Amino acid sequence: MKDRSNVVVMEPDACSVPVVDADRVAAVRRALPSDDTVQDLAQIFGLLADPGRLRMMAALLEGGEMCVCDLAAATGQSMSGASHALRLLRMRRVVKVRRSGRMAYYQLADSHVRMLLDLAITHARHTEGEPNDG
Repeated sequence: MKDRSNVVVMEPDACSVPVVDADRVAAVRRALPSDDTVQDLAQIFGLLADPGRLRMMAALLEGGEMCVCDLAAATGQSMSGASHALRLLRMRRVVKVRRSGRMAYYQLADSHVRMLLDLAITHARHTEGEPNDG
């Protein structure tokens, strides 16, 4: 049986679970990302919440390095819309740019971004048609 000497009993109306494992809560709090990191993540996930930007990223995931013209055509966006989306994604280091003369070629910033997007797409495809948990 687990030792409950570090258990804090809370007021019944303060929490739906009347017992808190103080050691576990303390360990989780120490492991949580810093406030600055959480703010950064919120901004990145906010950018990813836009379907047009997600299409742009999915195109880069599939096509690798692409110019703005190709990205606009592949995603059905205008050139200015694609440029604006890429500018926002570049500012948050989600995509990076390589210039060759007057041409700019974009790609996903690194393997972490590729993995995050690939996992999200895989998850969405995996859960299509499954009943919701609610």
